[in-house]
Amino acid sequence: MDREADALALRRWLAAAFVLSAAIVSLHAQVPSNLPFPPVATFSILGYDPDSGEIGGAVQSRVFSVGNGVLWAEADVGVAATQAIVDVSYGPKALALLRAGMTPSAIVKAILDSDRDPRPQDWTKEGRQFAVMDAKGNYAAYTGPQATPWAGNKGGKFCTAQGNILAGEAVVNGMVDAFEQTSGHLSLRLMAALDGGQAAGGDKRGMQSAAMIIVKKNGGVWLNNDVVLRLQVDDSPEPLKELRRVVEKWNAGRRPRR
Repeated sequence: MDREADALALRRWLAAAFVLSAAIVSLHAQVPSNLPFPPVATFSILGYDPDSGEIGGAVQSRVFSVGNGVLWAEADVGVAATQAIVDVSYGPKALALLRAGMTPSAIVKAILDSDRDPRPQDWTKEGRQFAVMDAKGNYAAYTGPQATPWAGNKGGKFCTAQGNILAGEAVVNGMVDAFEQTSGHLSLRLMAALDGGQAAGGDKRGMQSAAMIIVKKNGGVWLNNDVVLRLQVDDSPEPLKELRRVVEKWNAGRRPRR
């Protein structure tokens, strides 16, 4: 999609999202003044399987219930991860802009440009980190210059890995390598990426929670269900071990859809 189409899609979305934007501004106004919150220091991966058409993401962090704010996904639309100095609204905003037809790179720029940075002194937008992937596996990622080191992102084939407060660059490199070198269902590839990141040092503070989401139109069990998998380990000394147990159990019992 060219720049003119991106601009048209952005104008269309802004008009439709006026009420949502007002609500977000109101929410910011109600935030108590005793911030900052602890940064959501974490590592995450977004991935796409061109054979199945499934798209999803996985995340691990040394915070409680990291899955509640980092991962956002919608079938036939895409997936997003927002972390570090988090503004959770980046997630639904990214999905809305994907739905409007914008490219991931244009979305990253639009969201950053529209961020009013309401707490620059202690919760600056310059420390935010997020990634966006569309329903075909095209992606873009951003790491703010004030994200707590080590922080960065790395792209691969149908995947993007990002993290902050990490042991080093080897974490995101290990995630991409593991994703690309693992076969099988997307859940197994995302799980391998988390394990690869942890093997390279992971979050410098340790582990506590992990999550995974995978979506596809009508890809879940029962009727009108786009959620293939939605898993969370909210509080565990070994969240990746528990997440892998559930992922492998699900894979052992799943029946490929016809």
